[in-house]
Amino acid sequence: MSAILFSVPDLFDALRSILGERLSTGLAEREQHGRGESYHASQAPDAVCYAQTTEEVAAIVRVCAARRVPIVAFGGGTSLEGHVAAQQGGVCIDLSRMQRIIKVRADDLDVTVEAGVTRQQLNTELRTTGLFFPVDPGGESTLGGMVATRASGTNAVRYGTMRENVLNLTVVLANGEIIKTGSRARKSAAGYDLTRVFVGSEGTLGIITEVTLRLYGIPEVLSAAVCAFRDVQAAVSTVVAIIQYGIPVSRVELLDARTVRAVNRYSRLALVEAPTLFFEFGGTPASVTEQLELTREIAQGMGAVSFEFAADDDARRSLWRARHNVHYAMQAMRPNARIWSTDVCVPISALPECIAETAEDVDKASFFVGMVGHVGDGNFHLGMVVDPDNPAELAEAEALNVRVVERAIRLEGTCTGEHGIGSGKIKFMTLEHGAALQAMQAIKRALDPLGILNPGKVLPQE
Repeated sequence: MSAILFSVPDLFDALRSILGERLSTGLAEREQHGRGESYHASQAPDAVCYAQTTEEVAAIVRVCAARRVPIVAFGGGTSLEGHVAAQQGGVCIDLSRMQRIIKVRADDLDVTVEAGVTRQQLNTELRTTGLFFPVDPGGESTLGGMVATRASGTNAVRYGTMRENVLNLTVVLANGEIIKTGSRARKSAAGYDLTRVFVGSEGTLGIITEVTLRLYGIPEVLSAAVCAFRDVQAAVSTVVAIIQYGIPVSRVELLDARTVRAVNRYSRLALVEAPTLFFEFGGTPASVTEQLELTREIAQGMGAVSFEFAADDDARRSLWRARHNVHYAMQAMRPNARIWSTDVCVPISALPECIAETAEDVDKASFFVGMVGHVGDGNFHLGMVVDPDNPAELAEAEALNVRVVERAIRLEGTCTGEHGIGSGKIKFMTLEHGAALQAMQAIKRALDPLGILNPGKVLPQE
């Protein structure tokens, strides 16, 4: 029980009185709830609570707080930095059954949902309204989890990240109190911005149970293009020029040659196996045509070897399906290995230097490494496909990860653009934040004085 000082029968009896059969202590379910989608080993909780309402979450938290039992919130299980590992055992609160879309307010361009609703579910519900929610990290992520990790994804270059698209939250605090962090107003100068405190907090300050989000009109026309280059630096320089020129691309994604090869095999495409940019443009027919032509002109001026339009909506969807499946495409290059996924983000002007130096590191790796990126906002990822039982490979992957992160911070960037800290990147927090880390720790102490919320994540132990 990981040195937890409580009576197991007492805890389970108290939780069962709230949840009934929705309390599980089965080994398989506990292990499933102790891991995400990366190389990090599973660390199972002692019990899994399937909550269905905010009030149930609050009751569970009060039971755990009275016994100083650690609590880990769980959504879709798609995290990449060890966010859901129960390092000290305790209780996992699974929010995936909280799937109500509470209120769509089309006139105000906002919606309130429970934390277990996925982006795909929300957009399916919104189809008849002419609206959509654009933040698209890929995978079957829950919106509560996306808020907790400050997710972004392929549309961030145009629509921003979760930080820009959350209006307010319902949060259960570490003592079981329920609060709302703000209003639905599009701006406010009333007090501290508590919403932004909890966005990206990774379940260490409170448990998010409801989310109010901004919505957007679906563009009249969507069009996509694929553009291949001889080298990664030319591709990245093209993106920088497009952003600086002010072309309002909806998405721009980079895949290096290795990743394109993996995508071709996994998604049965026939892309040129070279550094490649995927573009999407949205707007009126005239504006989309102008965006396409300007982008092609810039790309060809940078030495693009090909520039092809997606012929129709089916071809466009096929491209983005392949991009969203890139994690599994990399995994398929070495089926018995695991992916050590890392990401960094730098100012857009520093992106060519950062990626060029990283590409040199990747070329020297002894295992498959794929590079992908939401390069329109300076964010890129490495997928290092390693044998988790091979200490030499793990050490090599760790060294590559450290070099990439230190390079990004040197260029005034960050150790993670969207994966979050979890337990995997705690070691870089002091390097990136310096004395500001003490202010973060003060917030943690104030909101979670017992240290029971997702312990061992985000902040180094004091």
